[in-house]
Amino acid sequence: VQNLERLKGKENITQSGQKIDVCANIGTREDIENVLRSDAGGIGLFRSEFLYIENGTKLPTEEQQFQVYRLAAEAMGTKKVVIRTADLGGEKQAECLELGEDRNPEIGYRGIRVSLDKDEIFKTQLRAILRAYGNMSVMFPMITDVEEVKQAKLILEKIKNELKDEKIPFNEEIKIGVMIETPAAVMISGELAREADFFSIGTNDLTQLTLGMDRTNSRLERFYNTHHPALLKMIRIIANNIHLEGKKIALCGDLAADLSLTEKFIQMGIDELSVAPNQVLALRKKIREIQ
Repeated sequence: VQNLERLKGKENITQSGQKIDVCANIGTREDIENVLRSDAGGIGLFRSEFLYIENGTKLPTEEQQFQVYRLAAEAMGTKKVVIRTADLGGEKQAECLELGEDRNPEIGYRGIRVSLDKDEIFKTQLRAILRAYGNMSVMFPMITDVEEVKQAKLILEKIKNELKDEKIPFNEEIKIGVMIETPAAVMISGELAREADFFSIGTNDLTQLTLGMDRTNSRLERFYNTHHPALLKMIRIIANNIHLEGKKIALCGDLAADLSLTEKFIQMGIDELSVAPNQVLALRKKIREIQ
Protein backbone atom coordinates (compact mmCIF):
# COMPACT_ATOMS: atom_id res chain seq x y z
CA VAL A 1 0.00 0.00 0.00
CA GLN A 2 2.89 2.35 0.83
CA ASN A 3 4.17 2.02 -2.74
CA LEU A 4 0.75 2.70 -4.22
CA GLU A 5 0.28 5.81 -2.07
CA ARG A 6 3.36 7.28 -3.77
CA LEU A 7 1.42 7.37 -7.05
CA LYS A 8 -0.93 10.06 -5.86
CA GLY A 9 -0.73 13.20 -7.94
CA LYS A 10 1.25 11.45 -10.70
CA GLU A 11 0.06 11.01 -14.26
CA ASN A 12 -1.23 7.68 -15.59
CA ILE A 13 1.27 7.38 -18.35
CA THR A 14 3.09 4.37 -19.82
CA GLN A 15 6.87 4.20 -20.22
CA SER A 16 6.43 5.04 -23.90
CA GLY A 17 4.34 8.11 -23.06
CA GLN A 18 0.79 6.90 -23.69
CA LYS A 19 -1.75 8.42 -21.36
CA ILE A 20 -5.03 7.04 -20.08
CA ASP A 21 -7.45 8.45 -17.53
CA VAL A 22 -8.31 6.41 -14.45
CA CYS A 23 -11.62 7.15 -12.77
CA ALA A 24 -13.70 5.47 -10.10
CA ASN A 25 -17.13 3.81 -10.12
CA ILE A 26 -19.35 4.51 -7.15
CA GLY A 27 -22.53 2.89 -5.92
CA THR A 28 -22.97 4.31 -2.42
CA ARG A 29 -22.67 7.65 -0.65
CA GLU A 30 -19.66 6.32 1.30
CA ASP A 31 -17.84 5.62 -1.95
CA ILE A 32 -17.45 9.37 -2.52
CA GLU A 33 -14.93 9.43 0.35
CA ASN A 34 -13.08 6.44 -1.08
CA VAL A 35 -12.73 8.11 -4.47
CA LEU A 36 -10.95 11.04 -2.85
CA ARG A 37 -8.63 8.68 -0.98
CA SER A 38 -7.76 6.80 -4.17
CA ASP A 39 -6.90 10.06 -5.96
CA ALA A 40 -8.92 8.99 -9.02
CA GLY A 41 -9.27 11.34 -11.97
CA GLY A 42 -12.97 11.70 -11.23
CA ILE A 43 -16.12 9.61 -10.97
CA GLY A 44 -16.46 7.77 -14.26
CA LEU A 45 -19.63 5.97 -13.24
CA PHE A 46 -22.03 7.10 -10.52
CA ARG A 47 -24.56 4.26 -10.23
CA SER A 48 -27.49 6.38 -9.18
CA GLU A 49 -29.86 3.45 -8.63
CA PHE A 50 -28.59 3.11 -5.05
CA LEU A 51 -30.59 6.25 -4.22
CA TYR A 52 -33.76 4.36 -5.14
CA ILE A 53 -32.79 0.99 -3.70
CA GLU A 54 -31.86 2.45 -0.29
CA ASN A 55 -34.96 4.62 -0.03
CA GLY A 56 -37.49 2.03 1.12
CA THR A 57 -41.03 2.38 -0.18
CA LYS A 58 -40.80 6.06 -1.17
CA LEU A 59 -39.21 7.39 -4.35
CA PRO A 60 -36.22 9.66 -3.64
CA THR A 61 -37.29 13.28 -4.01
CA GLU A 62 -35.57 15.81 -6.24
CA GLU A 63 -34.13 17.45 -3.12
CA GLN A 64 -32.72 14.17 -1.74
CA GLN A 65 -31.08 13.37 -5.04
CA PHE A 66 -29.78 16.91 -5.46
CA GLN A 67 -28.04 16.73 -2.05
CA VAL A 68 -26.10 13.58 -3.00
CA TYR A 69 -25.15 14.80 -6.50
CA ARG A 70 -24.09 18.13 -5.03
CA LEU A 71 -21.98 16.30 -2.42
CA ALA A 72 -20.23 14.34 -5.18
CA ALA A 73 -19.69 17.49 -7.28
CA GLU A 74 -18.23 19.42 -4.35
CA ALA A 75 -16.03 16.54 -3.27
CA MET A 76 -14.60 16.21 -6.79
CA GLY A 77 -14.08 19.93 -7.38
CA THR A 78 -12.88 20.36 -10.98
CA LYS A 79 -12.74 16.59 -11.56
CA LYS A 80 -15.60 15.10 -13.48
CA VAL A 81 -18.64 13.30 -12.15
CA VAL A 82 -20.57 11.12 -14.61
CA ILE A 83 -24.01 10.26 -13.30
CA ARG A 84 -25.63 7.28 -14.95
CA THR A 85 -29.38 7.72 -14.75
CA ALA A 86 -31.09 5.03 -12.69
CA ASP A 87 -30.43 1.61 -14.19
CA LEU A 88 -33.26 -0.11 -12.36
CA GLY A 89 -34.93 -3.35 -13.34
CA GLY A 90 -33.23 -6.66 -14.02
CA GLU A 91 -31.57 -7.80 -10.81
CA LYS A 92 -31.73 -4.25 -9.40
CA GLN A 93 -35.17 -3.95 -7.86
CA ALA A 94 -36.23 -1.03 -5.69
CA GLU A 95 -39.13 -1.21 -3.26
CA CYS A 96 -40.24 2.28 -4.26
CA LEU A 97 -40.76 1.27 -7.88
CA GLU A 98 -43.09 -1.53 -8.97
CA LEU A 99 -41.66 -2.82 -12.24
CA GLY A 100 -43.57 -6.09 -12.45
CA GLU A 101 -42.16 -9.56 -13.03
CA ASP A 102 -39.68 -10.29 -15.81
CA ARG A 103 -39.09 -13.82 -16.99
CA ASN A 104 -35.66 -12.78 -18.30
CA PRO A 105 -34.75 -9.84 -16.05
CA GLU A 106 -31.44 -9.07 -17.78
CA ILE A 107 -33.19 -8.53 -21.10
CA GLY A 108 -36.36 -7.16 -19.56
CA TYR A 109 -37.87 -3.92 -18.41
CA ARG A 110 -34.75 -2.03 -17.26
CA GLY A 111 -32.44 0.95 -17.72
CA ILE A 112 -33.45 3.61 -20.23
CA ARG A 113 -36.58 1.59 -21.07
CA VAL A 114 -37.98 2.27 -17.59
CA SER A 115 -36.87 5.92 -17.71
CA LEU A 116 -38.59 6.67 -21.01
CA ASP A 117 -41.69 4.79 -19.89
CA LYS A 118 -41.94 6.32 -16.41
CA ASP A 119 -40.72 9.72 -17.47
CA GLU A 120 -41.93 11.57 -14.36
CA ILE A 121 -39.32 9.70 -12.33
CA PHE A 122 -36.74 10.37 -15.05
CA LYS A 123 -37.57 14.10 -15.08
CA THR A 124 -37.17 14.37 -11.30
CA GLN A 125 -33.73 12.81 -11.56
CA LEU A 126 -32.65 15.02 -14.46
CA ARG A 127 -33.77 18.15 -12.59
CA ALA A 128 -31.62 17.16 -9.61
CA ILE A 129 -28.61 16.40 -11.84
CA LEU A 130 -28.90 19.69 -13.76
CA ARG A 131 -29.16 21.69 -10.55
CA ALA A 132 -26.12 20.07 -8.95
CA TYR A 133 -23.61 21.94 -11.13
CA GLY A 134 -19.96 20.95 -10.78
CA ASN A 135 -18.14 19.18 -13.60
CA MET A 136 -21.20 17.00 -14.04
CA SER A 137 -22.30 14.84 -16.97
CA VAL A 138 -25.30 12.58 -17.43
CA MET A 139 -25.14 9.12 -19.01
CA PHE A 140 -27.96 6.87 -20.26
CA PRO A 141 -27.88 3.07 -19.66
CA MET A 142 -28.96 0.07 -21.78
CA ILE A 143 -29.25 1.94 -25.07
CA THR A 144 -30.16 -0.14 -28.12
CA ASP A 145 -31.40 2.52 -30.51
CA VAL A 146 -30.52 6.07 -31.63
CA GLU A 147 -34.17 6.99 -31.06
CA GLU A 148 -33.84 6.31 -27.31
CA VAL A 149 -30.98 8.79 -27.07
CA LYS A 150 -32.95 11.39 -29.03
CA GLN A 151 -35.97 10.95 -26.75
CA ALA A 152 -33.84 11.24 -23.61
CA LYS A 153 -32.21 14.41 -25.00
CA LEU A 154 -35.63 15.92 -25.74
CA ILE A 155 -36.72 15.30 -22.15
CA LEU A 156 -33.47 16.89 -20.91
CA GLU A 157 -34.11 19.98 -23.07
CA LYS A 158 -37.66 20.22 -21.72
CA ILE A 159 -36.33 20.14 -18.14
CA LYS A 160 -33.78 22.86 -18.95
CA ASN A 161 -36.58 25.09 -20.24
CA GLU A 162 -38.69 24.43 -17.14
CA LEU A 163 -35.76 25.35 -14.86
CA LYS A 164 -35.18 28.52 -16.92
CA ASP A 165 -38.83 29.49 -16.53
CA GLU A 166 -38.64 28.86 -12.80
CA LYS A 167 -35.44 30.94 -12.65
CA ILE A 168 -33.59 28.05 -11.00
CA PRO A 169 -29.87 28.05 -11.82
CA PHE A 170 -28.63 24.89 -13.56
CA ASN A 171 -25.75 23.50 -15.58
CA GLU A 172 -26.57 24.57 -19.15
CA GLU A 173 -23.45 23.00 -20.64
CA ILE A 174 -24.03 19.49 -19.27
CA LYS A 175 -22.42 16.75 -21.36
CA ILE A 176 -24.43 13.74 -22.46
CA GLY A 177 -23.04 10.21 -22.44
CA VAL A 178 -24.26 6.86 -23.67
CA MET A 179 -23.52 3.43 -22.23
CA ILE A 180 -22.61 0.81 -24.81
CA GLU A 181 -23.57 -2.49 -23.21
CA THR A 182 -25.74 -4.23 -25.80
CA PRO A 183 -24.54 -5.83 -29.05
CA ALA A 184 -27.06 -3.55 -30.83
CA ALA A 185 -25.29 -0.47 -29.47
CA VAL A 186 -21.95 -1.89 -30.65
CA MET A 187 -23.24 -2.28 -34.20
CA ILE A 188 -24.68 1.25 -34.31
CA SER A 189 -21.88 2.84 -32.27
CA GLY A 190 -20.99 4.99 -35.30
CA GLU A 191 -24.51 6.44 -35.44
CA LEU A 192 -24.67 6.81 -31.66
CA ALA A 193 -21.34 8.66 -31.77
CA ARG A 194 -23.08 11.53 -33.53
CA GLU A 195 -25.79 11.80 -30.86
CA ALA A 196 -23.80 12.12 -27.63
CA ASP A 197 -20.67 13.77 -26.24
CA PHE A 198 -18.93 10.74 -24.74
CA PHE A 199 -19.34 6.99 -24.35
CA SER A 200 -18.69 4.26 -21.84
CA ILE A 201 -18.58 0.50 -22.39
CA GLY A 202 -20.39 -1.51 -19.72
CA THR A 203 -18.51 -4.78 -20.09
CA ASN A 204 -20.57 -6.75 -17.56
CA ASP A 205 -23.78 -6.58 -19.56
CA LEU A 206 -22.01 -6.55 -22.90
CA THR A 207 -20.26 -9.84 -22.03
CA GLN A 208 -23.37 -11.69 -20.91
CA LEU A 209 -25.52 -10.37 -23.76
CA THR A 210 -22.85 -11.22 -26.33
CA LEU A 211 -22.25 -14.71 -24.98
CA GLY A 212 -25.94 -15.26 -24.26
CA MET A 213 -24.98 -16.40 -20.76
CA ASP A 214 -26.14 -15.26 -17.34
CA ARG A 215 -23.01 -14.15 -15.52
CA THR A 216 -24.50 -15.11 -12.15
CA ASN A 217 -25.15 -18.73 -13.15
CA SER A 218 -22.46 -20.83 -11.47
CA ARG A 219 -23.05 -23.76 -13.86
CA LEU A 220 -21.86 -21.59 -16.73
CA GLU A 221 -18.57 -20.70 -15.08
CA ARG A 222 -16.44 -22.94 -17.28
CA PHE A 223 -18.04 -21.51 -20.44
CA TYR A 224 -18.13 -17.88 -19.37
CA ASN A 225 -15.09 -16.25 -20.95
CA THR A 226 -14.62 -12.56 -20.15
CA HIS A 227 -11.64 -12.53 -22.56
CA HIS A 228 -13.70 -13.93 -25.42
CA PRO A 229 -12.26 -12.79 -28.77
CA ALA A 230 -15.73 -11.59 -29.83
CA LEU A 231 -15.86 -9.24 -26.85
CA LEU A 232 -12.37 -7.84 -27.41
CA LYS A 233 -13.18 -7.38 -31.09
CA MET A 234 -16.32 -5.46 -30.11
CA ILE A 235 -14.36 -3.15 -27.82
CA ARG A 236 -11.95 -2.41 -30.68
CA ILE A 237 -14.85 -1.69 -33.08
CA ILE A 238 -16.51 0.63 -30.55
CA ALA A 239 -13.27 2.55 -29.88
CA ASN A 240 -12.69 3.03 -33.63
CA ASN A 241 -16.26 4.18 -34.32
CA ILE A 242 -16.31 6.63 -31.42
CA HIS A 243 -12.89 8.06 -32.29
CA LEU A 244 -13.94 8.56 -35.92
CA GLU A 245 -16.44 11.12 -34.59
CA GLY A 246 -13.77 12.71 -32.41
CA LYS A 247 -15.42 11.57 -29.16
CA LYS A 248 -13.98 9.75 -26.14
CA ILE A 249 -14.58 6.19 -25.06
CA ALA A 250 -14.30 4.84 -21.51
CA LEU A 251 -14.53 1.32 -20.15
CA CYS A 252 -16.37 0.97 -16.85
CA GLY A 253 -17.31 -2.68 -16.28
CA ASP A 254 -15.36 -5.25 -14.25
CA LEU A 255 -13.04 -5.80 -17.20
CA ALA A 256 -11.59 -2.30 -16.75
CA ALA A 257 -9.80 -3.56 -13.61
CA ASP A 258 -8.41 -6.68 -15.32
CA LEU A 259 -4.69 -5.89 -15.27
CA SER A 260 -3.94 -8.61 -17.83
CA LEU A 261 -5.86 -6.52 -20.40
CA THR A 262 -4.69 -3.02 -19.47
CA GLU A 263 -2.00 -2.91 -22.14
CA LYS A 264 -4.43 -4.17 -24.79
CA PHE A 265 -6.96 -1.48 -23.89
CA ILE A 266 -4.31 1.22 -24.18
CA GLN A 267 -3.29 -0.16 -27.58
CA MET A 268 -6.94 -0.07 -28.68
CA GLY A 269 -7.02 3.61 -27.78
CA ILE A 270 -9.44 3.41 -24.85
CA ASP A 271 -9.37 6.91 -23.33
CA GLU A 272 -10.40 6.07 -19.79
CA LEU A 273 -10.74 3.12 -17.43
CA SER A 274 -13.18 3.45 -14.55
CA VAL A 275 -12.90 0.95 -11.69
CA ALA A 276 -13.93 0.48 -8.07
CA PRO A 277 -12.18 2.99 -5.76
CA ASN A 278 -10.03 0.27 -4.14
CA GLN A 279 -8.73 -0.81 -7.58
CA VAL A 280 -7.61 2.64 -8.74
CA LEU A 281 -4.07 2.68 -7.38
CA ALA A 282 -3.18 -0.84 -8.56
CA LEU A 283 -4.39 0.06 -12.05
CA ARG A 284 -2.37 3.28 -12.05
CA LYS A 285 0.74 1.36 -10.99
CA LYS A 286 0.16 -1.12 -13.83
CA ILE A 287 -0.19 1.67 -16.43
CA ARG A 288 3.08 3.28 -15.32
CA GLU A 289 4.90 -0.05 -15.66
CA ILE A 290 3.77 -0.72 -19.23
CA GLN A 291 6.56 -0.31 -21.75
